[in-house]
Amino acid sequence: MVSITLAVPEEIKQKMDEFSEINWSGFIRKEIIKKTKELELREKLLKELEKEKAVMDWAVKLQKTGRKGRFEKLKKKGLI
Repeated sequence: MVSITLAVPEEIKQKMDEFSEINWSGFIRKEIIKKTKELELREKLLKELEKEKAVMDWAVKLQKTGRKGRFEKLKKKGLI
């Protein structure tokens, strides 16, 4: 395992020392692992979403085409 060093303000270090029952190194390690997994998932989902972009664009275009002139038709019928 690789070691890293980080800096925190002195006042935070003093507060951390008050809670000696917490393994701060372990806590930070778990949070870094958690965050990297979240970011990996985000990247994976964005790549999958990009693959679906053509289908989404087609669906939006289809919807807009279907709605084109619909407001005026409803207005003429007195429904709006």
